[in-house]
Amino acid sequence: MNLIKKILVAQTAVVALWAMSAQAATDEAIAERLKPVGEVCVQGQECAAAGGGAAAAAGSAARSGEEIYGKFCTACHGSGLLNAPKSGDSAAWSARADAKGGVDGLLKSAINGLNAMPPKGTCGDCSDDELKGAIKHMSGL
Repeated sequence: MNLIKKILVAQTAVVALWAMSAQAATDEAIAERLKPVGEVCVQGQECAAAGGGAAAAAGSAARSGEEIYGKFCTACHGSGLLNAPKSGDSAAWSARADAKGGVDGLLKSAINGLNAMPPKGTCGDCSDDELKGAIKHMSGL
C-alpha cells in the first residue's frame, strides 16, 4: 500500500508540473498575442518605442528629395495634374516661389496642403526637411 501511495504522489507531482508549464506557455502566448503592434508617434515629440524623435518615427534616416518625389510627388507633379507645377518647369516654380516667399513659403504650402494637394502631399510621415528636399528637387530652386 505504501508503494501505491508513492506512485500516486509521484504521478500527481508530474501532472501538477505539466499543468504549470502548460499554463506558463499559455500565459506567454496570450501576452504575445495581446502586445501592441506599434506606437503612434507625433512629429516633434519623443517617441519611446522608436528610439526618439520624429526622424526615428519616420523610419530612421532622412530620405532624399529625389526619393520623396519619386514615391509621393511624381503622380501629380510629373504630369501637371490639376495645375500642379511640373517637375523641372523652373518658370512655374519660380513664379510660385516668388508669390509664396521662396522655398520656405512653398514648404509651408506643402505642409498645409494647397488646392487639390492634401497636407504634406501624400507623404504623411515626411519630415519638413524631406519635403523641402523634394521641393528643391522638383523646382531646381
